[in-house]
Amino acid sequence: MNRLAKESSPYLLQHANNPVDWFPWCEEAFEKARQEDKPIFLSIGYSTCHWCHVMARESFEDEKIAEFLNKNFVSIKVDREERPDIDNIYMQVCQIITGRGGWPLSIFMTADKKPFYAGTYFPKFSYAGRIGFYDLLNHIIHLWKTRKDELLRSTDEITRYLSLQVSSKSEQYLHQDILTRTFSSLKNNFDEKHGGFGIAPKFPSPHNLIFLFNYYLEFNEVDSLKMALKTLEEMRKGGIFDQIGFGFHRYSTDEKWLVPHFEKMLYDQAALIEAYTFAYKLTKDNFYKNVVYEIYSYLNNEMLSDNDAYYSAQDADSEGEEGKYYLWTTEEIRNILPDKYEIIKDIFNLAEEGNFLNEFTRKLTGKNILYLSDRLNNVLNKFGLEFKEYEIIRKSLLEFRSKKIPPLKDDKVLTDWNSLLISSLVKAYLIFDDEEFLKSALSCYNFLIKNMFNGEKLFHVWKDNKAYIEGFLDDYAFLIRASLDLYKATMKEDYLVNAITLNLVLQKEFWDEESGGFYFTSKSDDNIVRTKILYDGAIPSGNSVQFENLIRLFKLTGDVNISGQIEKIISTFAYQVNNASLGYTYFLNSYLLLNKKSYELVILSENLDAETIQKLSGYDNLYCIWLTNSNREKIIEFVPWIKEYKKLNDKRTFYLCENFVCDLPTNDIEEIIKNFSKG
Repeated sequence: MNRLAKESSPYLLQHANNPVDWFPWCEEAFEKARQEDKPIFLSIGYSTCHWCHVMARESFEDEKIAEFLNKNFVSIKVDREERPDIDNIYMQVCQIITGRGGWPLSIFMTADKKPFYAGTYFPKFSYAGRIGFYDLLNHIIHLWKTRKDELLRSTDEITRYLSLQVSSKSEQYLHQDILTRTFSSLKNNFDEKHGGFGIAPKFPSPHNLIFLFNYYLEFNEVDSLKMALKTLEEMRKGGIFDQIGFGFHRYSTDEKWLVPHFEKMLYDQAALIEAYTFAYKLTKDNFYKNVVYEIYSYLNNEMLSDNDAYYSAQDADSEGEEGKYYLWTTEEIRNILPDKYEIIKDIFNLAEEGNFLNEFTRKLTGKNILYLSDRLNNVLNKFGLEFKEYEIIRKSLLEFRSKKIPPLKDDKVLTDWNSLLISSLVKAYLIFDDEEFLKSALSCYNFLIKNMFNGEKLFHVWKDNKAYIEGFLDDYAFLIRASLDLYKATMKEDYLVNAITLNLVLQKEFWDEESGGFYFTSKSDDNIVRTKILYDGAIPSGNSVQFENLIRLFKLTGDVNISGQIEKIISTFAYQVNNASLGYTYFLNSYLLLNKKSYELVILSENLDAETIQKLSGYDNLYCIWLTNSNREKIIEFVPWIKEYKKLNDKRTFYLCENFVCDLPTNDIEEIIKNFSKG
């Protein structure tokens, strides 16, 4: 067992038996490299990454390669989900050097953490013009011994370039047509036949779909709505969705959403709950509602921890083979349900020779992935099958599958990903009026506040009954958003106070006073550069989400300092967004919110029934403050602009305000809604 045996990360523990003398990211490793004058090999991955497993089997479990690494390098393993700060820096390096990125991420660097070479997966041996890992290691050591001065000069150039990347070029304003241009770009990249954008591989990218929904609402652009709905429908029908156990796989390797990479990530489920909920809100089509309940069922069956938070991910591989848990032979299904085989074959498009293609050879494997040719209801109607009958079939297949060796579950709890889910569950509660969503959101939130926040700083990871690694921008931004969402849904002051308190910590530790925007790491960061990220990738960036948070906090508190920060964020990132807006659709969702006409509502009442709260929470551009005798002082401390407002006739009183200037009070909530609805 190497040093990783003492770590908590499931990914690092996967490598604890490697013959490689791995270090975790620690000063001991860098000191050893300095004293022995060795380069560092840094390998970054995550527990559910298929190609990480492949490189581990081929190279890190190989005695000869391990011997060479141990003799000539200091080797460090990093879990990108535990340390996204490290991953962010060196992924940028890989993209600078190679023009692409991915995991496993392979970095060669000096003892002072400065990189000089980067790549992703390397096969064990060289072939077809592609260098193998063993040959690469020999080449790196040859350069280290014969041309070390050149390597060191290159590290300085790369590090200097990284620092320049953080100093964003600034424009004062976003282009006037930025929203229209972004919509046009999405439309030009839209796959009308299969949904989604661009060519394979295809990622869910729910923030793109949410942008399209918001664009439709703002400009009544029907094509925007159609593109988002088409994508959501095709994804649910495809192999990217687990037709038996529910939940979405990470992404599709083909244009049809048929052949996925099989890992399931918590953040994908969270963001897709939000997207499908939004689709139902706009269409009232139960197809989208059902998908929300299916994802929710998967999360509670497979990903819910004993402490009511949710685990991070499930692996792509089982028994050393990607997708083995999810693929079927026709023989298996005949043996399980012989009398139902023909109908199962028709419903799920099975083929005797298999329908599942090898990702690289594009040849059939003899195995089947289950997918639908149409919406489930339409398929069942076509074959004259009742939903109850279908459920018996699905559950029988699920029961059989559950007896297989399952994929590894990464059982660490991450603050940022759980916060994303809380927000999505709150939105589902508000649209579907189902208390179960709110109950789950509250339980998860209470765990995070109790265990991940000590009143002064937030932590990123919970594992083995302890919180560790100081929180990053995403942890703060996503938990602030979750707090604001819960405040909107319940109007209980504790959630607003938590949002404001977390925001104060974030301002102090992460805000760039000179250039604007939020660094990914706090002031205590000792990495070679503090990154400042806006790109909305698999999940929205912390800066994009915090942009939204600041808008909402300003609308609630009237704090002019927050208003100034909002303007500063726009000017800081305008250059990036103007030049490549497709990478910043969540940021543009926040920008749409900023420009939407909005109102504040001050409520003075000792009691507020759930129906009224639900009704008021249904408006995205209405910001409510509920004052009672017991919370008045607490609220006014954070929201001083409302301190002069009193009850009318000593009854429940409402003040409808615009830009903090309020109409005459009324006791009639219906009058408020009527005036508000007039706009």
